[in-house]
Amino acid sequence: MSRSAPRAGRYRRPLPPIGRYALRVAAVAAALGLWQLLTGLDVDLWLRFSQFPTVTDVAHTFADRLRGADYWTDLTDSLTRIVTGFLLAAVLGVAGGVLVARSRLAEDLLGPLLEVVRPIPAIALVPVAILLFPSNEQGIVFITFTAAFFPVLVSTRHSVRALTPVWEEAVLTMGGGRWRILGSVVLPGALPGIFGGLSVGIGVSWICVISAEMISGQYGVGYRTWQDYTIVDYPGVFVGMVTIGVLGWLTSTTVELSGRRLTHWLPRTSYAAGTRPAQPRTLRPARPAPAAARTDRPSDPEEARDEHLV
Repeated sequence: MSRSAPRAGRYRRPLPPIGRYALRVAAVAAALGLWQLLTGLDVDLWLRFSQFPTVTDVAHTFADRLRGADYWTDLTDSLTRIVTGFLLAAVLGVAGGVLVARSRLAEDLLGPLLEVVRPIPAIALVPVAILLFPSNEQGIVFITFTAAFFPVLVSTRHSVRALTPVWEEAVLTMGGGRWRILGSVVLPGALPGIFGGLSVGIGVSWICVISAEMISGQYGVGYRTWQDYTIVDYPGVFVGMVTIGVLGWLTSTTVELSGRRLTHWLPRTSYAAGTRPAQPRTLRPARPAPAAARTDRPSDPEEARDEHLV
């Protein structure tokens, strides 16, 4: 007997939560270990790792910064700028997206202007911010706001336009007005798309606020990172990069968790990579009754022939 062929599409059982977290920690540890190995051995093949500080140098500098007051001042200033600009962008971006998607007049008046300004990088507006605002602090907040505003606006606009009109017609049939449609249909239906734009906006905001702090800031993580670069303090530069990465991850995670909490009523997929999706259970067809127990067929051949003729 020939060996049966292996079943195609084998699936693995998903790892438990503890195993997944351990795998993530191991991946980060492996990356740090590779960094330490390449920089400690001064490897110079095509990339010049001999110019990089080692992990231990960055860790020592990080520990020294944590004991000082300047680090926490920079951290507070950057977070204040991000939160202020991002909240303004969230409110005005959602309001503008809903307005443009629901009103033809607003689309005709604001649509062309927004589409002309949207391709301009927010960091390119730094000279405008310097000329327009009386202080650098307000200019940096403006850059942060501009960076997050357009992703939120575009995502909200597309989400509102994608809503099915049946829901709105149902509210109108039950006597609901414009504000009831907005609160019961438009905003809840567009909420997943809105939070998608917010997730993109918070990441772009960090990129632009760090760049703005490097150009025209006085305090902040970006300003301190640029100052470390000018005085050739490369471990300090990496401390700033790690700080920016951790802050960006924390704020993005906060936005994502908030979106999950506010959209808990949505159906969640149970798919996990490497696992077999759950198949719906089907009822087996009823087993046919024995021939002796069947009463729908005539037992006499003559009766069967007569029935066939009829």
